[in-house]
Order: sequence, then C-alpha cells, then structure tokens
Amino acid sequence: LEAADKILFMPDALSYMLTGEMVTEYTIASTAQLVNAQTRRLEPELLKAVGLSEKNFGRFVFPGEKVGVLTEEVQKITGLGAIPVIAVAGHDTGSAVAAVPALDRNFAYLSSGTWSLMGVETDAPVINAETEALNFTNEGGVEGTIRLLKNICGMWLLERCRLNWGDTSYPELIGEADACEPFRSLINPDDDCFANPVDMEKAIAEYCRKTGQPVPDTHSRMVRCIFESLALRYRQVLEMLKGVSPFPIERLHVIGGGSKNNLLNRFTANSIGMPVVAGPSEATAIGNVMIQAKAMGLVGNRMEMRKVIAACIETEEFLPQDVQAWDAAYNKYQKIVMK
Repeated sequence: LEAADKILFMPDALSYMLTGEMVTEYTIASTAQLVNAQTRRLEPELLKAVGLSEKNFGRFVFPGEKVGVLTEEVQKITGLGAIPVIAVAGHDTGSAVAAVPALDRNFAYLSSGTWSLMGVETDAPVINAETEALNFTNEGGVEGTIRLLKNICGMWLLERCRLNWGDTSYPELIGEADACEPFRSLINPDDDCFANPVDMEKAIAEYCRKTGQPVPDTHSRMVRCIFESLALRYRQVLEMLKGVSPFPIERLHVIGGGSKNNLLNRFTANSIGMPVVAGPSEATAIGNVMIQAKAMGLVGNRMEMRKVIAACIETEEFLPQDVQAWDAAYNKYQKIVMK
C-alpha cells in the first residue's frame, strides 16, 4: 500500500488498461464491504478502520457512466478510434441480474453456475436482524438498485465429483440420474464439509452415512442426490427470501450456465412450487452489452433493457409437478439438515 497510488478492483483495472482512467465502479466495490449500502458510496469510517481513505481509490462511478476513451496506444493496437469505454456492472452477477428477462419486478433470480446466488432486486437495502441472522447480503446493482441475495453452493459439488470420473458424458449422466429412484439420499449442499474436500464423493458418502441414509453407490445416484439436494436447498433459501423481500415473489428466473440444466430446472420448479424461467445462459455478457446500449441512449432504463432481452432471447418455462412428493421430500430434507 505504501508503494501504491490507487487501489483498483479487477474490472476497474481492465478499464484502466483500456483508457488510462482510474475509477471505482459501484457494483464491484459493494462486494468489498467498504461501501455504505444506504449512501451507495465508500464509507469513510470503514476506510479509516483499515488505514485507507477515498484518495486511495479512483473516481466513483455507476454502471452506464463513461470511464473515458481508448488510449492512443490501444487505438493503434486495435485499429479502432477514440471510442468510449463505459462502466458496466463490474461484478459479474450485477451484469447477470441486469439481463433477467422479467416484465415486472415480482421475481427472484438464481444465478446458477459453480456457485448459486439467489436474491431479489430492491430499491433500497434491507438491513435488519433477520437478514443478518439469515446471512443475506446487500450488493450493488444497476440504476442504484440493491441485490439482496444469499450465496448457495451450486454445480461445484458435481464438478468436484467429476474430477474422479474420467471422461464422463454430461448428458448421459443427467439422463441416468433422471431414471434413478427419487429422494434416496439427500444432503445439505452448504454444509461446511463440502466447501473444499479432498474427495467430494467420499464427503457426500460420509454425510449420508452420518445421517443414516443409503450411500449413493453409482455416478447416476450421486448426480441425483446432488440435484435433488440443490433443488430443496433452493426452496429453503427462497422461503427465507420471501420473508425479507419487500414485494411478493411470483416466479424464479434462472440465469447463467446452470440455466441449461433442464433436469435441475425441473426439480427446482417442483421443489419451490412456482414457475421457473430458464435463460439466458450468457446473462453476464448480455447484461454488460445492454448497460452499454443504455449508456448510448438506445434503451431508457433497466425494464426496457429486459423487454428487449425477453424479445430476443429464447427462454424455457418449467411448471411445478409432483408437488406432494416434493413437499414430503422437503420435510425429509429439513430433518436431515438439522441432524
């Protein structure tokens, strides 16, 4: 720090390399716990506590603001002119949420990939004893919004299992899992034992043994266990979210790479008992592009952005089925995770 002029978050470092301008973008800065969620600015008292001040950071900007133009060096390298560089939602989930193709605000989102992030988009932070106890965070979004969300484990569980499975076909695994006996074994995906085990398969097997359940003894049973457990965990977190959301939640939009997993999407709709809308899978890139389009005056606000995305991007809707069976499974899940 003594040798540094400015501290740049990674997206801001990329902007600096393109323009030579040093900025601090709101959404990425909000993930560092140095931004006051009420003021949407760096909080002087927090900075002081860690020996910093606002002078250590670049100009504070919001998504859609102009950072600068390409430097002469970059212009020569690329053959481009002095085109503007726009600050997008530098936090990838911030850009992804901007790409949710919703036509009203009564939705929750699930940014699904290696990790899952479930939340709602609010106009103001929701900071109280309940959100603290449930471990929800208030991160920055586009147009000064707040992403009230909770981190959940995601495809990390399966990705780590597949490390030991050799060249396994993903579609084949999913097809075989779909044919397996339902609800044979369930886990809490967010249990500490699954954070970074040496062997994920062994960690899941040990969890099942400790909770008095059959150990998944085939790849397909392991996949079924993971997907069903994730879907039930999504229901658990969604019920928490309903309790703290300032508006009703009528559907869940699944975005990111996990939106292409139709089996998990189907399980999720069955588990939560409400429609699941899957897509776009490349939500971060699309949100990034649309924020730039808004900055250029091609769309007026984030709802117009979403209308354009909904009209251009193909999505798939999953409606709840087998609700009674999934209700019974959720009761079983709750008992297991409390052990």
